[in-house]
Amino acid sequence: MDTLIQKLLLIKTSKNILNVHSIESFGTHDGPGIRLVIFLQGCKLKCLYCHNPDTIETSGGMEYEIEDLVEIALKMKPYFGKKGGVTVSGGEPLLQSKGLIHFFKRLKEEGIHTNIDTNGRILNHFTVELLDNYADLVMLDIKSMTEDGYEFLTGMRNKETTFTFAAHREASGKKMWLRYVLIPEITNKPELLHAMGEYFKDYKTIEKIEIQPYHKLGIHKWESLGWEYKLKDARENTEKEIEEASAILSKYFKEVKIN
Repeated sequence: MDTLIQKLLLIKTSKNILNVHSIESFGTHDGPGIRLVIFLQGCKLKCLYCHNPDTIETSGGMEYEIEDLVEIALKMKPYFGKKGGVTVSGGEPLLQSKGLIHFFKRLKEEGIHTNIDTNGRILNHFTVELLDNYADLVMLDIKSMTEDGYEFLTGMRNKETTFTFAAHREASGKKMWLRYVLIPEITNKPELLHAMGEYFKDYKTIEKIEIQPYHKLGIHKWESLGWEYKLKDARENTEKEIEEASAILSKYFKEVKIN
């Protein structure tokens, strides 16, 4: 009996429960309009600039019944207007793709816009079903245009997974935004910005690219976890650098937003 109960709990957890790090009401920086932003726990990358490092470990977080999250979204629905909705971020939300299928399906039944903020490393059959059938928008984080740069920033190799993910989204014909963290002397180099523009210039589904200027607001979280913050010597961008980066990317993308 105990074994049967454990199996049933595993089934329930994988489909009807999401492991949530935190929830933000009235978010305005994670998709169009006013958003309910749900940050899921767990990520396979360990990006050097991560400002929420406490979302990286898969342990921790709090389990939420999907119907409870739907109820939270329904209470906020009057504030969403025509553009707003629910964004699921992380951590890496697609680690919980199976549960997100059920969650996004319920949101779509309630007429609520859905958005995924992802690093694009996961493209299994659960992710494909989620993307193709239930995700109105995908915000894809482009870490680096080079393999060495990707490994330096994330601790892992195979940047091509991101581009395979982008190609799948493009083939689906559904909307996508790109996000790019601008770090002086690391990712903010003209040759890298041009390379990204050239790579994506023919994509029809990309509505905009969001530049996220580098900041150090998450250092105290790294310290509290006992982790070394390896970008402590990196400086923040000047206004001129941000303007110059925006000017380069404007040659390739319909809209460039400083986030």
